[in-house]
Amino acid sequence: MANFFKDNPDLLFHLKHPLMKKIVSLKERDFQDRDNYDYAPMDFEDAMDSYEKVLEIVGEICGDIVAPNAEDVDAEGPKIVNNEVIYAKGTQENLDALVKAGLMGITLPRQYDGLNFPIVPYTMAADIVSRADAGFVNIWGLQDCAETINEFASEDQKERFLPRIANGQTAAMDLTEPDAGSDLQAVQLKATYDEGSKKWYLNGVKRFITNGDGNVSLVLARSEAGTSDGRGLSMFIYDRDHKAVKVRRIENKMGIKGSPTCELVFKDAPAELVGNRKMGLIKYVMALMNGARLGIGAQSVGLAEGAYREAVDYANERKQFGKAIIEFPAVYELLANMKSKLDASRSLLYETSRFVDVYKAYMHISSERSLSKEERADMKYYQRLADFFTPLLKGMSSEYCNQICYDSQQIHGGSGFMKDYPIERMYRDARITTIYEGTTQLQVIAAIRGVTTNAFLKRIREYEEMPLKPELHSYRRILIGMTEEYEKAVKRVVDVDNSEYLDFHARRLVEMAGHIVMGYLLLHDTERNAKFRMSTDVYIKHGRAENRSRADYIANFDIDDLGYFKPDSSEVEK
Repeated sequence: MANFFKDNPDLLFHLKHPLMKKIVSLKERDFQDRDNYDYAPMDFEDAMDSYEKVLEIVGEICGDIVAPNAEDVDAEGPKIVNNEVIYAKGTQENLDALVKAGLMGITLPRQYDGLNFPIVPYTMAADIVSRADAGFVNIWGLQDCAETINEFASEDQKERFLPRIANGQTAAMDLTEPDAGSDLQAVQLKATYDEGSKKWYLNGVKRFITNGDGNVSLVLARSEAGTSDGRGLSMFIYDRDHKAVKVRRIENKMGIKGSPTCELVFKDAPAELVGNRKMGLIKYVMALMNGARLGIGAQSVGLAEGAYREAVDYANERKQFGKAIIEFPAVYELLANMKSKLDASRSLLYETSRFVDVYKAYMHISSERSLSKEERADMKYYQRLADFFTPLLKGMSSEYCNQICYDSQQIHGGSGFMKDYPIERMYRDARITTIYEGTTQLQVIAAIRGVTTNAFLKRIREYEEMPLKPELHSYRRILIGMTEEYEKAVKRVVDVDNSEYLDFHARRLVEMAGHIVMGYLLLHDTERNAKFRMSTDVYIKHGRAENRSRADYIANFDIDDLGYFKPDSSEVEK
């Protein structure tokens, strides 16, 4: 089978981005671990070589084990036996292989048995795993929870729980409830402190919990009696060894069927408070969700990669009217558009990952020593970028993932509707990416501040100033024109000074910013490697057409027109 890292040179291209020197230096604290751990890198080149070798192992396992197991896992799925989730046979084989290779706790410090990798190579591993099986990445990728424990838990908690995850135990984040989905302020699972035992106990129900029977769970619960908003919520660690949670059922889902999505009943379940009371939603879940949204970006890109490859293979093999269908304009146009959206999504994925890497590294350094004025400014700069780019990434990449899977299935024709072809499973798996960890509509709500505060515009201006080869200047001129059009659209909406009007146009404005940002990212990828020029050309022209339609809609839409969209009172009552 193929090695899913080595057969995709685009991954190595993004791994070798110039900003990696800064990221590695910050993450490795100028390589101070080299005297304490024999596997710690000696210098930048040694670190990069380590990342590449580990990614080759991930690619080999995904090509030889995870991908071949995907169809059987989809058919078999997990089950409950004696109140315990039992994975499908292939899922357990996948997990065992990755654990044996030491691929859990990738980003954790070495003192907790982790590899101390930056976010970029970890995200790349998630990209590769998602291409092999988008459902399985939900189990393996929940090691993200360990990052939240590492950031906010006590030293004692870190010493007890982090090595367990690094050595192969699974994790879960228990947030949503039957009446608290996107609105996590409505969480009602109760946390009660018992003065006698000096322990916290959890009671209530959690729903739609991915890998809900994980060994270590982060649970959002209401710790403050009499509260009804986010200020009454705290974060807790629940250890499955206590056996105080009943797995009521595993949901029967449309896709990602190998990933157990559970309904859980907590009954006097002992738990440990993480960090400070009342900060569960305000601080800790926000960090946890941002990591999860980056993960869904990787899942979307990896799944889109697999779907695109399936389409290319089928289009080359399928003969109609005496020639392969890839030779027909209707098909090769679809493929070109798919590839440009895939390349643009991957560029946005790793740009966002780099922003997260820099600010997270500074954050951890700040717990060890005081940052200089310049370091604090640098951390603030990258954190701001990460805050706005993360919802943009999740929204744009997941929507493109669905489009690419749709188009791949279309290229397959009737065959793509049959379970004989992997695209049938991929199409179903893709659908969840625009829904969980915050729907596309919620990503727009998070990203619109980047529009109204000019955060996206400021970054676009920085991209505009970056050096380019003369033959690429024409693309920059197109993007400059798109930026002027975007500024006018933003001004028109903001000048109305009506929050409902802004909300109505928010997705159009965010997508306009996204098309410009992703166009610039592809353009600068082409500056480094000419192989991306076709995708750059296709995507920028596509983005210009999309932005023109949005700008035209906004220019011809008055606030009074909102009335046509609102349900009347009789509809609301129904």
